[in-house]
Amino acid sequence: MISKVSVAMAVYNGEKYLNEQIDSIIGQLKADDELIISVDPCGDTSKQIALEYAANDVRIRVVDGPGDGVVSNFENALKQANGDCIFLSDQDDMWEDGKIDACVAALEDGALAVIHDCTVVDSNGSTLHPLLYRGTFKPGAIRNIIKNRYTGCCMAINRALLQYAMPFPDSLPMHDQWLGIAAAHFGRVAYIDRPLIKYRRHECTATGRQRAGIMQKLKWRIAILRAYIGLGLKRKNHEQN
Repeated sequence: MISKVSVAMAVYNGEKYLNEQIDSIIGQLKADDELIISVDPCGDTSKQIALEYAANDVRIRVVDGPGDGVVSNFENALKQANGDCIFLSDQDDMWEDGKIDACVAALEDGALAVIHDCTVVDSNGSTLHPLLYRGTFKPGAIRNIIKNRYTGCCMAINRALLQYAMPFPDSLPMHDQWLGIAAAHFGRVAYIDRPLIKYRRHECTATGRQRAGIMQKLKWRIAILRAYIGLGLKRKNHEQN
C-alpha cells in the first residue's frame, strides 16, 4: 500500500514555465506527500520561484542541485525523496488531473515502474501530437538499450527500485532510460494508455535528448550496456541474500 507520494523535480533555468508546472502538481498532492525541487545553479529566478512556493506550502522542499547536468540533478532529487512512490518531473510540463491516482494504482498492482502516454505541446501549450506513444510502448531492457522509449516525465517508480538503480552508474546517457531498464530487469513495468501530462517540447528543453552523431550514440549505448551488465551482478547478490 502506497501511503506517501514524492515528486522529484530537476530545475535549471526554468523560470518561464515553472509556476505552471508546480501548480499542476500540488493540486494532486495529499497532505503528507512532498515535492522535491532540486535547482542547479543557473542565471534566472528559478530558485526564487521555488522558494516562494516552499514558503507557503510545507509539502515543498527546495534543495541545491550539484550543478553537473540533468542526470546528476535528478539523482540528487531522488536522494531526497521519502515517498513509497516517486514521480519524475521536468520543469516545463503540465500534469493532467488524475495522473497521480492512475500511476499509484498501477504501482499498487505490483509494477516496479509505470509509464503513461502524453500529449506533446509546443512552447505556447498548443498541441503538436495528441499522443506520444499511441499504444506502441513496449517495456523491457535490451530493446530500450537499442532504442529508448522510457520518458522520465511520463514515469513513476516504486521506491524499491532505488536499491537497484542507485547510485547512478558513471556516464549514463539519461536517468529515465536507466530507471526503466532497471525496473524491467528486476520487476514489471506497467503502461497506461492515455495521456496524463502535456509534454512541452521547445528550444530550451533541458531534459530532452540532444542531437548527437553516430559515435556519440554508440558511446551512450556502450555506457548503458555496461551499466546493465552491472545490474546482473546486483540481482545475483540480491538473490543470494
